[in-house]
Amino acid sequence: MTQNDPRLTPLIAALPSTMPFNCPDDVERALERPFAARIGANECGFGPSPKALEAISKAAPEIWKYGDGDCHDLRMALADHHQIGPEHIMIGEGIDGLLGQLVRLTVTEGTPVVTSRGSYPTFNYHVKGYGGVLHEVPYTGDHEDPERLIAKARSTGARLIYISNPNNPMGNWHDADVIARMISEVPEGALLILDEAYCDFAPASATLPIVPDDPRVIRMRTFSKAYGLAGQRVGYAIGAVPIISAFDRIRNQFGVNMLGQVAALAALHDRDWYTNILQWTSEARARIGSIAEANGLRPLTSATNFVTIDCGADGELSKRIVAELGKDAIFIRMPFQPPQNRCIRVSTGNAEALDAFEAALPAALERARKS
Repeated sequence: MTQNDPRLTPLIAALPSTMPFNCPDDVERALERPFAARIGANECGFGPSPKALEAISKAAPEIWKYGDGDCHDLRMALADHHQIGPEHIMIGEGIDGLLGQLVRLTVTEGTPVVTSRGSYPTFNYHVKGYGGVLHEVPYTGDHEDPERLIAKARSTGARLIYISNPNNPMGNWHDADVIARMISEVPEGALLILDEAYCDFAPASATLPIVPDDPRVIRMRTFSKAYGLAGQRVGYAIGAVPIISAFDRIRNQFGVNMLGQVAALAALHDRDWYTNILQWTSEARARIGSIAEANGLRPLTSATNFVTIDCGADGELSKRIVAELGKDAIFIRMPFQPPQNRCIRVSTGNAEALDAFEAALPAALERARKS
């Protein structure tokens, strides 16, 4: 056991060293060879807009400068894109960074927080890091359950309630009227975090119109998925002015780097590439579903850039399938909690990546079932 530095706070000293996800680069280093298919981290396997790459190239000689601490140009462009005031937008280092800042703003030791068991683990990581008390409710039929989440928030006096729509890791979604009803039932003193990282891929019926001054909800979006800029770490929150302006009290002023800002701005304006990404993602989802069915597995309907596949047994089989594919340099992931861990999760990617997955899956399944 690692000895703690005596200068750590008691809270931090008591926490285990944790990584919410296994890093793809760590997996690749362990393999000692490149991935044949990197389709496990829900990155955009089709790449970013060529205009974003051009913007990065043009801005690179200016990298000696700090980036704009206010992200002014990107913030104004997002305000215009969503037809809301820029005072309702906060840009941060991806949704992960914004979640950490929001938890810092609202959670102290003992603060109750509600989420779903098996949903996005990075949120839990931040809550534990500030001493919050997590109250988890189970999924219902592979969906996060808004009614259970609200009921748990009422019974615990939760400060924060987290839900993703569309959902990670299952890929499903609730229609907007369900989320609207959930917002209407948020208890006094609580804040609903609506993580919409995958909303670009969802049907129109899944996405609520933006009401930026609603104090009951903060919505989070990203340039990591449909815009293909996961490595640049750019996300944004939309919410009422009192909570959005509070970020300025604690945020890392230069946390969103210059190249990330110019790339996100260019990607946002390139609507043709964005449309292509949505089309290619839809086609790749269909192909992943066909590959699964050809191997006797059941793909779940997805509104994201990944497909969750029911392997028909339990988490031990799924874990073996992930491991066996890993031996063939095919990087995928799986849900962490039962009963969702009966599944594996495969991100969309280009034809070469899916060719490699299709070729490796039958033998990997056979080895996993014999283990």
